[in-house]
Amino acid sequence: MTALITQSHTYKASLEASHKINWRVEDIIGGEKHLDFTKPFLPESLAGVQAIHSLNDREKLRLNQIRGNSYLYLFGVVEEFIVPTVLDHIQHIGTTDIIATQAFLCFAEEEGKHIHLFRCFAQDFEAGFGSPCPCIGSAQEIADAVLQHSPLGVALAILHIEWMTQRHYLESVRDNQALDPQFCSLLKHHWLEEAQHTKLDALMIQTMIQTLSDADIHQGIEDYFAIVAFLDNGLSGQVQLDLESLQTAIARTLTEAEKQEIQAAQKKAYRWTFLGSGMSHPNFIKALKELNPSAAVRAEDRVKAMQGKSS
Repeated sequence: MTALITQSHTYKASLEASHKINWRVEDIIGGEKHLDFTKPFLPESLAGVQAIHSLNDREKLRLNQIRGNSYLYLFGVVEEFIVPTVLDHIQHIGTTDIIATQAFLCFAEEEGKHIHLFRCFAQDFEAGFGSPCPCIGSAQEIADAVLQHSPLGVALAILHIEWMTQRHYLESVRDNQALDPQFCSLLKHHWLEEAQHTKLDALMIQTMIQTLSDADIHQGIEDYFAIVAFLDNGLSGQVQLDLESLQTAIARTLTEAEKQEIQAAQKKAYRWTFLGSGMSHPNFIKALKELNPSAAVRAEDRVKAMQGKSS
């Protein structure tokens, strides 16, 4: 089987890069560093608010910021199941390769730091936005549901998320002068560490599959798609919560026609943001092809279906 990652990406290289990148939460949020609520948080490619005809510019800005809040909350949710997955893998590999163990310990520590960062963001957002914006949960229940699947299925979902993170920042956030600089700073620091996590997660999958049968690998792929379906259902729930938050924030009751327009636009935007952009990332498709070519075709077809395109 072809390696999921080039051999130039080693545990030592990832560990050294993480040590160079290392940042502290208190250095990038809190004190004088606050969100600017006069600016959008998410790029339009992720927020999908500008084509909603029933909202004026002020209302679109509020919806964009609501989406920014849920965006980071949902990242915090997925990291709730990344941390235990990495810690379980550390127990599996032991200390025979101590550099690998150190690299994965750093991976877990950084994901914990991201959870802390996003919780600090939530506090700053709540203090400045002016009205409540609930999110799906609880995070622990969502993590527990995901972790019921096989380790390979969860690891593939994590790889999807890591490549998704790279795509979001590099394609639509970096150098985007229209967005709130503080929000961009949070995403930049998150991206810097996630760049190493894509490599470590691919190495983790390579280690896993060495001891798995073809049937086990098949089950892992099935579990990955089951996790995608589970997350898709959760995103639909978040769309409804965002709609309620928007009505409160703009102090008006939307008509049924307006609700339908907003729901359709936001469901499409959420699906691309958290599912399509990761599932269709060339490096993730490459990993699926190396496990099972039909899995890559299945992923590509799923993305086309989300986008309303025929196969």
